[in-house]
Amino acid sequence: MDRLFRLKESFHLKTHGSKEKILNFMRVLSSFISILAISSIFYYHGFPKTEHSIFLTNLIINFSFGFYLTKFFIKLILDVEPLNFIKKNWFEALLMLIIVVNGFGYFLFKTHFISDFFKLFGFDNFDTLSNVFIQFYFLIIIAIETGKASHKLLNAKLSPYLLLTLSFVALIVIGSVLLMLPEMTVQHYIRPIDSVFTITSACCVTGLTCVDTATFFTLKGQIIIMIWIKLGGLNILSFAAFFATFYKDTAGIKYQSLIKDLFNSDQLSDTKIILRNILFYSIAIEIIGSILIFIGWSDSVHFSSLSQKIYYSVFHSISAFNNAGFSLYTNNLYEGVIQTSYFVHITIAFLIIFGGIGFSTIHDIFSWKKIKERRLKKWKKFDVNTRVIIWTTTVLIVVGTILFYLLERNNTLKNEGIIGTIIHSFFQSVTTRTAGFNTLDIAQLTQPILLIMIFLMFVGASPGSTGGGIKTTTFFVIYKSVIATIRGKKNIEIYQRNISFSIVDRAYSIVIFALTVIFISSILLTITEPNIDYLRLLFEEVSAFGTVGLSTGITAMLSDAGKIIIILSMFIGRIGPLTLALALSTRVKYTKYKYAEANIMIG
Repeated sequence: MDRLFRLKESFHLKTHGSKEKILNFMRVLSSFISILAISSIFYYHGFPKTEHSIFLTNLIINFSFGFYLTKFFIKLILDVEPLNFIKKNWFEALLMLIIVVNGFGYFLFKTHFISDFFKLFGFDNFDTLSNVFIQFYFLIIIAIETGKASHKLLNAKLSPYLLLTLSFVALIVIGSVLLMLPEMTVQHYIRPIDSVFTITSACCVTGLTCVDTATFFTLKGQIIIMIWIKLGGLNILSFAAFFATFYKDTAGIKYQSLIKDLFNSDQLSDTKIILRNILFYSIAIEIIGSILIFIGWSDSVHFSSLSQKIYYSVFHSISAFNNAGFSLYTNNLYEGVIQTSYFVHITIAFLIIFGGIGFSTIHDIFSWKKIKERRLKKWKKFDVNTRVIIWTTTVLIVVGTILFYLLERNNTLKNEGIIGTIIHSFFQSVTTRTAGFNTLDIAQLTQPILLIMIFLMFVGASPGSTGGGIKTTTFFVIYKSVIATIRGKKNIEIYQRNISFSIVDRAYSIVIFALTVIFISSILLTITEPNIDYLRLLFEEVSAFGTVGLSTGITAMLSDAGKIIIILSMFIGRIGPLTLALALSTRVKYTKYKYAEANIMIG
């Protein structure tokens, strides 16, 4: 034992000088192998399969597996404490063990142990499933490697706002390329502008479509759209930061400070908890939503198989919670018998609400720790943000429901029963602010309700959510500011708290930026689309900026120039006009000075 210990100590002393060089070399090589593996997977799924493509993909995957296995063992040998290394990388260690056992089984006995094991339980097509598992494994590995390396972004001294902006640009570019692969569309071709439009709408969780999602894209194309909805709804930085926080060497103060800025956390210690809660809540709510939608499909809704019914339930749950508004039906939820699937409508409406109130609000309401704390301390109440968001959201939904009923009862609601009228009014009030699903024909709505819907779309969802718009809290702060000004109050008060004027300035800045973007874009649309009514163009523009996705039916009619305007509006609306301005501007380095006051006449 002592001899083994001395050999181990001698080995680490001899390799100490070259250890970092070896690990750096492996990291660089890992990047190339990862790109090669991912490219082969895209090639495998994106182009028609041939014997050559299958052989080449399997060769690259097997080679990549061999590399990752070698890399893992090299890191294990070079680590001073191998057991701690295995504990820290337990998931990778488990996968590597499976690979080794399966590899030795095939080498010695010419059989795949894992495949034979699953065949005992009736999984005769495990070989096909194993390919999917292997490819999914590579995606997990890439995510982990990205998380480990993401702290290097700090060396570039990029602001959180610029990082957020660049992450969405990267998502759009990668997604657009994938959607143009032949196997993603029924006709094996999509115009580049339509691909960019669709993927921007997906990752900006808007829902506007210039081609029919239900019939134009294959199952693979629809899955790409669904994945991009998920990535865009939470934003890709959440995923990178989530994987990064599992590793102590990437979770330093500077890195956590970046996450704190991105997610508006009050304390550095909250960042890991926030990131994991975001993923936990989103996945848990989407699973519950999928189950409820699955149960809620009426018998008159036809599905070709159980798997298709499950897929439709999952797709609409993810689309609803992330406030995307994408549907697998040509006419959205206005499709035939789907229009009367009221239980599905209510489920989707509440998924939209949960996705629109924000993760911090969900955590404040449903966290067991928070519930327990409020039960023990009767004076403890919801956070001010939570109360503002719940109050504003409730008022907007109730007022929107009442106005929709009053203005449309003799139009689109005239043939509906009392239950249908109430549910449709409630649903359209909910979906108008953030999501973009529709159970009625939007093109048939009257002008007064279109104008009210424009206002609701402009306000949008709440901060820290998957929705867009200026946000409910911004609207609330401006409303309180106006009331305080009219009443001659020097302070803006809410729930026995003062709202600082820096927050008021930020709220007004967001509104001014938003109105500027909408005003300029709508004018440009009147130039590029001279044959379309201005109210419809304005509705389309506000829907794009608010990342809502409702349309009066003109999206497919837009020219390429018009589509570019809408693409930019969706992008700006998703990341926020103020965020984009902060990302592109140069911050003032010194502000501790003050000129004499100027008296400017207002009003």
